[in-house]
Amino acid sequence: MRTKLLFAALLLPLSLPVEAALAPGAVAPAFSAGGAMAGKPHSVNLKAALKKGPVVLYFFPAAFTGGCNAEAAAFAAALPDFTKAGATVIGMTAGNVDKLVAFSSEHCAGKFAVAAASPAVIKGYDVLLKKPDGTATTITSRTSYVIAPDGHIVFAHTDMNPGSHIRLTLDAVRKLKAGKRG
Repeated sequence: MRTKLLFAALLLPLSLPVEAALAPGAVAPAFSAGGAMAGKPHSVNLKAALKKGPVVLYFFPAAFTGGCNAEAAAFAAALPDFTKAGATVIGMTAGNVDKLVAFSSEHCAGKFAVAAASPAVIKGYDVLLKKPDGTATTITSRTSYVIAPDGHIVFAHTDMNPGSHIRLTLDAVRKLKAGKRG
């Protein structure tokens, strides 16, 4: 029993969500990045995307991993709802970017762009995943942002469990469309 309690106590900090690095109200760092959409090379530019409306920018650790596959498929399934609310969805990762072309067609169902997060983008959005001891890794955390057309972040969420990202970002986009921030 004592061993189980100790084990649970050690795992608890790993299971708790951490706060996203950029808080609502911050200006989203501008970027252009190479990536893929529908199995073809594609470039992504935040400024151009914001001209169409709000942007849901979600960072994920690595293509073709269980949580990232599920998250991409869930964003793809919910894309009609995001589109109806006027939002563009963009996925970004620093992990195995060489696989984004295949990932964009297989798990994103060709419905939205995924791009390679450069070191400057990772630093600007502060999404470098850290180990429990505080040292950095080479992959991005699972962090989602909703960015208003004026370039300000209106919602931020970091949690390595992909389950809540779609629901929470869609709620934030709908609130933004209704004229409410936060």
